[in-house]
Amino acid sequence: MNLPVILIIAGAFLAFGLLVILLGGPSVGKAKTRRLAMVKDRHAASTEAVVAAQMRKTIQSGGRSDSALTAMLPRREELEKRIRRTGKSWTVTQYTFATMILFVAVTGGMLVVRAPILMAGLVGLMISLGLPYLVVGSTIKKRVAKFNARFPDAIDLCVRGLKSGLPVTETFQVVSQELPGPVGEEFKGVVERIRIGNTMEAALQESADMLGTPEFQFFCITIQIQRETGGNLAETLANLSDVLRKRSQMKLKIKAMSSEAKASAYIVGALPFFVFGIVWSMNPEYLAGFFYEQRLIVAGIGGFIWMSIGAGIMAKMISFEI
Repeated sequence: MNLPVILIIAGAFLAFGLLVILLGGPSVGKAKTRRLAMVKDRHAASTEAVVAAQMRKTIQSGGRSDSALTAMLPRREELEKRIRRTGKSWTVTQYTFATMILFVAVTGGMLVVRAPILMAGLVGLMISLGLPYLVVGSTIKKRVAKFNARFPDAIDLCVRGLKSGLPVTETFQVVSQELPGPVGEEFKGVVERIRIGNTMEAALQESADMLGTPEFQFFCITIQIQRETGGNLAETLANLSDVLRKRSQMKLKIKAMSSEAKASAYIVGALPFFVFGIVWSMNPEYLAGFFYEQRLIVAGIGGFIWMSIGAGIMAKMISFEI
């Protein structure tokens, strides 16, 4: 059995699987879990449980505006959380349609320049799946970096408010009004969750889960320990602010020391693809065998796998945990 027949069979199975996913009914396990949650919420006695149930209903009612296609995406909740972490007003539907449009544009553009169908499909699939993921990841990284840069200032503002006699909730309100950007947005969200009935620990932990940074997690742990054991919260937060500033300085020092190794890794990783593109533009017939000759296809896939392993090793070598 030659390679084209194998590819046709694999494509048929893939199309059948996508058809089953798109036309299949809702998951029985998820439906059972939703029914149990509804029964539990109906008989909830505590105020916090009632507030949590109301928030779940609000989120579910707001999420119904998405299309039926996005509702059947695998791991949709994680994708929604990842998009919310960007701080933008993007939706899962916009993300999905952007991916589809990108696939059609890239694949069609490569077919216009007479690239092989297999090459056009693989490149279109890789770019359509990878580019939106990288854009969202880059947006999250920039937002978290902005948050970490101003977070010590927010803690210092809380310290000054506590020393002047303000309660903790009021200092959070002051931070949300005085500091722009991600810091003010996150503290505003904490204040709003406290106002609708959530405990301070739950409100802070939700922001910590959304940000995913150890700096804010340290802050949550400090607040929680102080509320359980007592003590001078202003002094504790001042020490935390000093630790976070030193941590940020250490990160910058490590970034400067590893910049040369990162540049070398980027050059070594991009060089084979750059050379392949140059040779393909000059003499396509010389490299055309990589798309129909079985031995060359296996060699190309093996080389790509080994390059991926090497890139992962280099990434681990220049990644330091502080």
